[in-house]
Amino acid sequence: MPQQFACVILVDPRGWLLLQERDEHPVIDPDMWGFVGGHVDPGEEPDQAAYRELEEETGVRLEPPALPRWRVFEVFHPAYDSLDEAFVYTARTELTDADIVCGEGRQIVFVDPSRLGDLPQTGSARLILPDFLASDRYEELCR
Repeated sequence: MPQQFACVILVDPRGWLLLQERDEHPVIDPDMWGFVGGHVDPGEEPDQAAYRELEEETGVRLEPPALPRWRVFEVFHPAYDSLDEAFVYTARTELTDADIVCGEGRQIVFVDPSRLGDLPQTGSARLILPDFLASDRYEELCR
């Protein structure tokens, strides 16, 4: 059965992206780098899940409309053998690594996009990040 996921990309003034290094525990893509975010709970809207997941995983509390939805992607998750929906939310931030509490995974830090090729990425990150980095939205957030 297809599932829904909320993915959050925060961009700092350098153009670096807030990403999570997952630990060995997740069913999907353990030990990989991916987005802050996760499952949309039953009865929850993806928009609500984005704010909830951001706060749970990083300690960062934002209020609507701070995280506008950028796009929705279809992502195949072999662990579930399902084609799922990934709702992607993006925003510019003045936060630094020191402002982030790692509530899940090994670390959650701002990553220089030029380093992405050196990092093992989740399936959703491999699919979504190239489109995001080439988008007008990323360019707008870097200004």
